[in-house]
Amino acid sequence: MSPVNANERIVWIDCEMTGLDLGTDALVEVAAVVTDSELNVLGEGVDVLVRPPQEALDQMGDFVRRMHTTSGLLDELAHGVTLDEAQQIVLDHVRTWVPEPGKAPLAGNSVGTDKGFLDRDMPGLMSHLHYRIIDVSSVKELSRRWYPRAYFASPEKHGGHRALADILESIDELRYYREAVFVPQPGPDTKSARALARRIAATSVAHREGAGEVGTVTATDTADVSATS
Repeated sequence: MSPVNANERIVWIDCEMTGLDLGTDALVEVAAVVTDSELNVLGEGVDVLVRPPQEALDQMGDFVRRMHTTSGLLDELAHGVTLDEAQQIVLDHVRTWVPEPGKAPLAGNSVGTDKGFLDRDMPGLMSHLHYRIIDVSSVKELSRRWYPRAYFASPEKHGGHRALADILESIDELRYYREAVFVPQPGPDTKSARALARRIAATSVAHREGAGEVGTVTATDTADVSATS
């Protein structure tokens, strides 16, 4: 296994939960897939059912309950494993393809939500990943604004709110946007890239006249506002 290639890999994770509240909701399914930098899937990935606390199931909202019933997920949860077991299964798979910690970023769709639950419930897994993330939703939002034809022609999704199907579709989405809106490889030559960097620097919004003069709001400022209101 080439260390250089291994360090360029991406760890794709999707989670299903009983809801979105980190204070009360629970993980019920976690799927992980590793790709190389060209978005080729390595191995088969893993899909793990997690047996949640009964109270998390009892307080689940009607919308989420219908969603997980339709997908068949609720009927399967009795066969789920513990959080610790689930974390170990996912971490073992990730380490197979990304042996060195702190190298591979977490990727997915609106992956900040998944990351919140993973930080809470699977800290060992998260400590193995790089702190940066790759969020396909960001690419989609930018494409909607800059390349609307590409956005509205993007592939339909059929994952059905199951973790493995959803994360594989996220990989396909990024494959699509890479070809539809990104500069074709190998990209600009060094001379052209440096010229572009100079043009951006010359028109920098960070260095424009008056930038940074708004002032920083402090606790004293907010106290003064409260006292006069």
